[in-house]
Amino acid sequence: MNIGIKQFVVIVCLFWSPGKLVSQEKIRSKEPNIIVIVSDDAGYADFGVYGGKEIPTPNIDLIAGNGILFSDAYVSASVCAPSRAGILTGRYQQRFGFEHNISNKPADGYQLSDIGLDPNEKTIGDHMKSNGYRTIAIGKWHQGEEEKHFPLNRGFDEFYGFLEGHRDFFAYRKERARKFAMFDNHQIVPESEIGYLTDMFTERASLFITENQDKPFFMYLAYNAVHVPMNAKPELMNKFSYIPDKGRRAYAAMMASLDEGVGSIVNVLQKNDLFDNTLIVFINDNGAATGNFSDNGHLRGLKGSKWEGGIRVACLMQWPGHIPAGKKYNQTVSALDIVPTAIAAAGGRHAGIKPLDGKDLLPFISGRNDKTPHKILFWRRGVAAAVRNGEWKLIRSGPQNPVLLFNLKKDISETTNLASRYPAKVKRLSEQLEKWEKTIDKPHWESAYGDYNQIMKHRMEVSGREMELKYP
Repeated sequence: MNIGIKQFVVIVCLFWSPGKLVSQEKIRSKEPNIIVIVSDDAGYADFGVYGGKEIPTPNIDLIAGNGILFSDAYVSASVCAPSRAGILTGRYQQRFGFEHNISNKPADGYQLSDIGLDPNEKTIGDHMKSNGYRTIAIGKWHQGEEEKHFPLNRGFDEFYGFLEGHRDFFAYRKERARKFAMFDNHQIVPESEIGYLTDMFTERASLFITENQDKPFFMYLAYNAVHVPMNAKPELMNKFSYIPDKGRRAYAAMMASLDEGVGSIVNVLQKNDLFDNTLIVFINDNGAATGNFSDNGHLRGLKGSKWEGGIRVACLMQWPGHIPAGKKYNQTVSALDIVPTAIAAAGGRHAGIKPLDGKDLLPFISGRNDKTPHKILFWRRGVAAAVRNGEWKLIRSGPQNPVLLFNLKKDISETTNLASRYPAKVKRLSEQLEKWEKTIDKPHWESAYGDYNQIMKHRMEVSGREMELKYP
């Protein structure tokens, strides 16, 4: 086809003018940035939007103001490592043997090197990379210490954090084990350069946002606040001098650092004009811990149990223009939903072929789908297992204990065992739980505590922090 000089100039201008390049860039960056923020061992009732009065959490609360508060959000495990395996994969972690917290007790047929997130499982980092995202994992990993489990080999372009389930928030003054080391990718950060971990994670997150503002990015920001040890900044301890208990005061100060961190990250997004095009998910990894002075409010039980206080968590989500603002969503959702929701927002490409157990929440919270994302959810760790179907919840904790049945709509605090009153309901829920158990793998390693604590935790007479402290 012959074209004249004038037509050629017009065509060139259309494709190569600066204005057109800007337009092309805007089209390319329409995919939202995605940030998943995980807090550690926080109490359900310690967030302002969940009824907390004693500790201000204005920045975290604002995510709910800008988006959705989930009232019935669950994690897939009541302890750190398996819960995070569920968050990272969108699959029940029992499907690949990650039933217990990391231990040094491999099950028959497995080795110490197998203890960690199965390399055959795809992570949210893998899925985001499949959609063209730059990815980073920041903070607590707790998914295995072998090189094959290292975040840079699990779908993340960058890693800034530590491998163990906890470490001091300040620098160690004495020699520390490698598992407690802070990593900047593969390089160990000298303890002399450690400040306050919560602030360090926030600073790295802010830098990553600034450096990647022109292309879609995914961030898994797993703060170790407010997990023990109770290390708080002195100036914030003074801020909460009105709290008489020193442990609770330290917890409040650590929560304040966490909240300030979330606020700083939002400010960086706003500064770089990324706020409206960023999907933010905030979730706690499990219920309030026995030893960190947190508060679950009206929820019974604490971390490690199948009571609501062990598995129901604070969860918030915002994405301006795509998610309604200032709404509460009362249907049952799961931390397993984060992966499929992120995939859907990012473009829909999966990195693997294994089916996900989570659901894309966007159609549900936008009102396009008025059904519940999950009519039924399951939990198991050792001898203790549970199932929730609608308003009914069953807990099974071995032949030594009676089966427990609760109507959560009428008894959110799980005070009255209805099992003897509704035997047909017990039978049906037990069958559903057993059917699910046939679809999962045996644990690839054993619990460090064994089953005794799980048995004791799920007795009706064992109630309150003082009693639960006996059975971590």
